Amino acid sequence: MVVGGFTGAITVGTVLLMLPLASAKAEWTDPVSALFTATSAVCVTGLVVVDTGSYWSVFGQVVIVCLFQVGGLGIMTVASLLGMLVARRMGMRMELIAHTETKNLRIGDVRRVVIGVVRLSLLIEIVIAVLIGVRYYVTYTDSAAAAAGFAVFHAVSAFNNAGFALQADSVMQFVGDPFILMPLMLGFTLGALGFPVLFEVGRYFRQQVIAAQKGRGRMQHRQWTLHTKITILAHAALAVVGIVAVMGFEWANPATLGQLTLGEKLLGGVFQGLAPRTVGFNSLEVGDMNSATVLITNVLMFIGGGSAGTAGGIKVTTFALLGYVIFAELRGHPTVHVMGRKLAESVQRQALTVALLGVAAVVSATVAILAVTDHETDVVMFEVISAFGTVGLSMGITDDLPVIAHLILVVLMLLGRVGPIMLASALALQERPRRYELPEERPIVG
Repeated sequence: MVVGGFTGAITVGTVLLMLPLASAKAEWTDPVSALFTATSAVCVTGLVVVDTGSYWSVFGQVVIVCLFQVGGLGIMTVASLLGMLVARRMGMRMELIAHTETKNLRIGDVRRVVIGVVRLSLLIEIVIAVLIGVRYYVTYTDSAAAAAGFAVFHAVSAFNNAGFALQADSVMQFVGDPFILMPLMLGFTLGALGFPVLFEVGRYFRQQVIAAQKGRGRMQHRQWTLHTKITILAHAALAVVGIVAVMGFEWANPATLGQLTLGEKLLGGVFQGLAPRTVGFNSLEVGDMNSATVLITNVLMFIGGGSAGTAGGIKVTTFALLGYVIFAELRGHPTVHVMGRKLAESVQRQALTVALLGVAAVVSATVAILAVTDHETDVVMFEVISAFGTVGLSMGITDDLPVIAHLILVVLMLLGRVGPIMLASALALQERPRRYELPEERPIVG
């Protein structure tokens, strides 16, 4: 149902974007371009085959905003909310499906979580839209309507990690404007952490505020879950890696940071260092970056953001857990311990499956696209990883690819948004429990 929900939303979006009403020239849009754009929007990727700001009409841009808002929140989250609004109740089946997609740990709280997800999303988007709108109106335009439209589009795009921008150069023209880039960074970083982490951190700060109001000092709170600890620490560590890499390799590059002032270098470098793991906005020209920066960007895009959020990739928790598994194996430990907790074997298998399925998807798609194009391997792989990680950064070849390559990227974007395990489970005929075990034997590894 989850996979069907996403494909259904993509289908509706494709039909709407094909209409003459959706294009600025009032012409029919070809099905592949409409399908690619709708998939990129629903899967909150940001790759485009036509310029968003000039090709689509206001109606088309509104459709795109709605698509990545629905895709970012999650199809089943939106369906569950609508079901509650209409019937004022949620059946157990829908409750279980919503639980699966939001990855909440307590089934009984699904309704509360669904409402909380929507409220939190709208609150963050409104705050970001106000910050960007005021700046854009004061500095870049005399039209309040234009400023409002710009602010809402980019605020929703940022929090949902969609990466769509109304400018052909993404946000490169704002590389020296902290009042535009910093709200965008706040939006896509919060979206990338994931709703479970945001809820848990928010609860902690509410408890501290209540304790301060009652004069109790620091209030005791429930210990953060292992998921929240891993997500925050891994997210922070990878953010440092991205920022240091961009700053270090691009500082003297005249095509990227080299020609900017000191303030612009710092702001643009930080933005570009954070963006690859979550969103397709770029403050620097990606095609002009050094090979080392491109390679690190590939790694960051593949890892992605936090689980149950709006970012893609294999997720930082998967990456971190695999690191703990490797560390335990190197030390000869029979079990894996993570921050005072034992890691279940099923979680280890799941992390390994997600990572290897991701590698298989990226390699297969890269080979398939190389077979039908003349582009270099590194350029094609960058595009493929960006699609799988639902990031949206591009080396500038997206619109030059043939139709078959566009369709391959469409499948990758859906796979990256839904998740390899969920998609594989949906395609399986049925679950077959194993009723016996075979004799154990240990082959040579390594």
